[in-house]
Amino acid sequence: MLTLSESRKLIEQEISHNPLLQVRPPNRLYEPLKYILELGGKRLRPSMVLLACNLFAENYIQALPAALAIEVFHNFTLIHDDIMDRSDLRRGNPTVHKKWDGNVAILAGDAMAILSYQLLAQTQSTRYSEILHSFNKLAIEVCEGQQFDMDFENLQEVPLPDYLRMIELKTSVLIAGSLKIGAIIGDASPNDADRLYEFGRNIGLAFQIQDDYLDVFGDPKHFQKVLGGDIAANKKTFLTIQALEKAQGKDATELKQWLSLNPANPEEKIRRVTEILRDLGIDQLARAAQEAYYEQAFEAFNELNLPSERKSVLKDFAVDLLKRNH
Repeated sequence: MLTLSESRKLIEQEISHNPLLQVRPPNRLYEPLKYILELGGKRLRPSMVLLACNLFAENYIQALPAALAIEVFHNFTLIHDDIMDRSDLRRGNPTVHKKWDGNVAILAGDAMAILSYQLLAQTQSTRYSEILHSFNKLAIEVCEGQQFDMDFENLQEVPLPDYLRMIELKTSVLIAGSLKIGAIIGDASPNDADRLYEFGRNIGLAFQIQDDYLDVFGDPKHFQKVLGGDIAANKKTFLTIQALEKAQGKDATELKQWLSLNPANPEEKIRRVTEILRDLGIDQLARAAQEAYYEQAFEAFNELNLPSERKSVLKDFAVDLLKRNH
């Protein structure tokens, strides 16, 4: 069975050598593409394509074009997200629009979106129409999720179901779609492909809620960002949405006041909002929600019609992903 480290190595090699991803004239179109792809990252989504394919077929190399398509599409969304969020850094390096300019970044992102379809088209499968349908579905849903996220910036309060739908579209569907596409390439049954999709969708929801939790309650010794960044930015998260719904009286008034402020030094804001969240038991609610999605994910995973030994690599990967503390 293919291991996670082996799948990452394959993706890195393909990024380095695939002719579609090399710099060529006009250089200012392709240099940003090469730049963002070589910034690194864990290559989780393309690895999921390969691992899912290998669940059902020994020949996982057949899924490599689709895996690369997923990675190129994902990085295209990062370029455009950074423009919309006015972000200066990506993985500790200047974002594409800061290193070049906004127009270059937009066009490079557009080119990557098109190249992702060129790569996907190299997939050899009698079920290519299913693969294309799944790719189209995740692609448009990621865009819908980003729009919902931007819409939420202008709202005082966001209902929890709306937030969960947003993170499902923005985060979960790319994980779920990666797994389903890999399964189809491996010639999985429609039921098994759908089970893997549900597994990925729920893993994605658990992952994002965990990310929201760690931003506030993560261990400072391990967390790689300043704690409370979402609070300082007045970002809607599972924690703040739950707190606004649960808080009453003085807590509600104080919480709303803090979440409307943008102080130059946000330390006191972060400290006090964190205290309110803990007093309301929001940390426990977040952990419970994460665990519920985790359990739903593995209910679907356990229904796969495969021997347990074939499922071990993907299962261990998901378990490790949700045990992180940074």
